[in-house]
Amino acid sequence: MFMILLSTSLLSACSIKNSDNNNWNSIKKEHKVVIGLDATFVPMGYENQQGKITGFDVDVANAVFKQYDVKPIFQPIDWSMNVTELRNNTIDLIWNGFSINSQREKVVNFTKPYLSNDQVLVTMRDSNINSLNQMHNKTLGVQAGSSGLNELNNNPKILKDCIKNRTPVLYNSFTNAFIDLSSRRVDGLLIDSTYANYYVRHQKNPKAFAIKHTNFPKEYFAVGARKGDYEITSAINKGLDKISKNGELKKICQKWFGKEYESPLLNKQEE
Repeated sequence: MFMILLSTSLLSACSIKNSDNNNWNSIKKEHKVVIGLDATFVPMGYENQQGKITGFDVDVANAVFKQYDVKPIFQPIDWSMNVTELRNNTIDLIWNGFSINSQREKVVNFTKPYLSNDQVLVTMRDSNINSLNQMHNKTLGVQAGSSGLNELNNNPKILKDCIKNRTPVLYNSFTNAFIDLSSRRVDGLLIDSTYANYYVRHQKNPKAFAIKHTNFPKEYFAVGARKGDYEITSAINKGLDKISKNGELKKICQKWFGKEYESPLLNKQEE
């Protein structure tokens, strides 16, 4: 009987510890935090030609954690497995154009949003696809595990119902998706506007691509932590507030997006 009670007590203690899931103290002690990202997601966080992880989110994360004397370690992951990596403790955070949505809110803690985003349709201009309706019976590429795929499934009347077989072609990365688009293996891509605008702008012939706005709801990027890990999300929120007030966030936005950005944090500062 004593053994059973003892086992029950130990299980209860473990459950309490797991539900708290507070890793901030150990992160500060070790002076490092592991951030999971899709290393092909330009310009948010990606590996450049020199093999270095760089990007908008990389700059923002470095600016936030510098305040706490914590060094971010950027760990490339399979984006479709991002929440699994978080739960398995192989990463501490998901910080790479990670959109807030109701499904994700059930399994991760989100910080406050720091950047706005839209889902857009990218096509080859000479395909003469000038509206979503013209994607009827056409092939659509979407990244697996992306917010675009989530929106496509949640709002089928906007686009999913008219594409070929009502089923998109799934990609591990948008780099491969753009290769297939340029090679005409797919007719269009549903993609984050931040990625689409940056990618197209840096092509040899940007005019070869067309970017179409959609009626999908506006999205907001935030940082994802393990469910119950409130202290680290609070620390990141304070860090985001500081760099939005001192002008550092605005400089980072302009560095990567020029004038093509919208941040709810900066909007509040300008009110």
